Amino acid sequence: MMKNIRVFLNAKEEDQIKAGFPWIFDNEIGFVKADAYDDKGQHSIVQSVLKETKAPDGSIVQVFSKSGMYLGTGVFNNTSKITVRLLTRGKIENEQFNQSFFDKKIQDALDLRLHYFSLEDSFRLVFAEADFLPGLIVEHYRTIENRTILVVQFLALACEKFRKEIINSLRSVIKPYGIYERSDASVREKEGLELSTGWIGGESNPLITISENSVLLQIDLAHGQKTGYFLDQKFNRKASASLCKGKRVLDAFSHVGAFGLHAFSSGAREVVCVDISEEASAAITVNAGLNKAGSSVRAVCADVFDYLKEAEQKGEKYDVIILDPPAFTKSAKDIKKAYGGYKEINLRAMKILSPGGILVTCSCSHFFDANTFYSMLDHASSDAHKNLQILEKRFASPDHPVLSGYSKSEYLKCVIAKIT
Repeated sequence: MMKNIRVFLNAKEEDQIKAGFPWIFDNEIGFVKADAYDDKGQHSIVQSVLKETKAPDGSIVQVFSKSGMYLGTGVFNNTSKITVRLLTRGKIENEQFNQSFFDKKIQDALDLRLHYFSLEDSFRLVFAEADFLPGLIVEHYRTIENRTILVVQFLALACEKFRKEIINSLRSVIKPYGIYERSDASVREKEGLELSTGWIGGESNPLITISENSVLLQIDLAHGQKTGYFLDQKFNRKASASLCKGKRVLDAFSHVGAFGLHAFSSGAREVVCVDISEEASAAITVNAGLNKAGSSVRAVCADVFDYLKEAEQKGEKYDVIILDPPAFTKSAKDIKKAYGGYKEINLRAMKILSPGGILVTCSCSHFFDANTFYSMLDHASSDAHKNLQILEKRFASPDHPVLSGYSKSEYLKCVIAKIT
C-alpha cells in the first residue's frame, strides 16, 4: 500500500504551473516518491521514475518542484499523458476531498453564474478546469415547462473518481428534475475510461425545449453535438441579431439554427440556414416552426464551402452573414491547414456581402488563437479587395470563465465587422 504520494517535476517545469496551468504532463515529471507499507505494516520510503512507479491511477498526489516547492494537489493517472490534474493549490489532506468540498465547488460555480444569469436561464454551470473541477462539464438547461435538466460530462479520471460526490452535490445545490450524462467523448478513452451516456437516476424525454433570448429551441440531449447545444454563444447571438432587422441573412454552419432564428426574432426579412448535416437541417425546420417563422427561415442541407462558392457564381448577395464553423483544428500541427479553411470561408463570405454588409465570424479552436484569427481576417479582406471595419471583438459568455495561465479556456473568438 502506498500513502503520501509526492510527484516531483523536472527542473524549471514549475513556471507554467505557478502561472495557473492546471495539468502536469508525463514528460514533466522527474520522479515519484511515496510512503510504502508491506503486508506486515512495515514502512519504507520508495522513489522511482514515472514509468516504474506503482502509484495507482486515481491516487491523490501532492506536486512539488524539483527543489521541493509545493505546487498543488491533484489526481494521478499514469494511463494518460496528462498525469496529474490539479484540484487545489492549497495544502489539503486527502480526506478533505469529501462531500463538503464538492458542495462548495458547485455552490461557488453557481454563485458566479448568478451574477449574469437567473435560475430560469440555460447556462454552463461548470466549465472544468476553469471552475477548478478538472474534466467536469455541467450544463444547466431550463425548459419551457420550468424544469431544470442538467447534462454532465465526466471527461477525466480526476472527476470520475469523485462521481458520487459530484452527483450528490448537483442534486443538493441545484435540485434538478433530471440529470443526463454525455460522457461519450473520445478523450475518456485516453484517460482509461469507458464511454457512458444516459439518465442518472430517473429517466425522462431527452428532447427538451428551451428559451434563449426569447427564441425557442428544441435540444436533443442524447444525440445533439457534445452536450446537446452550444450555450457559449448566447450573448453573441443576441448582439448579432440586433443588426439584422429588415436584412437578408445567411447563417452558415447553422447547427440547430440558433443564430438564424435570433436574426428572425429581431426582424430579419429572410434567413437562410446552411449546414451539411441532415439532422441539423431537420432540427432547423423544427425550431423554425416553434418560432412561427413560416417561409422567412429556410434550411439548406449543403457543404458551406460549396454553398458560398456557388452563391458567388450566381451573384447572390446577403446583408448579414454569420459564420460559426466547428473547430478546423484540434492540434497545433494543423494550424496552417485550418488557417486556409478559415480564410476561404471568410473571403467568400466577404465577396457575397452587400456593400456595407455585416460579417459575424467565429472560431472555437483554442489552438487557433485570437491573434492568428485576426491576422486571418486581415488576409481574407485583403485578398477579397474589401475593407474590414471591426465593430466588436467578442468571446464566450461569462458562464465560460477564462482561467489565467490556461489558454484552452479562452477558446472562442467572435468578430462583428462591417465590410465595404
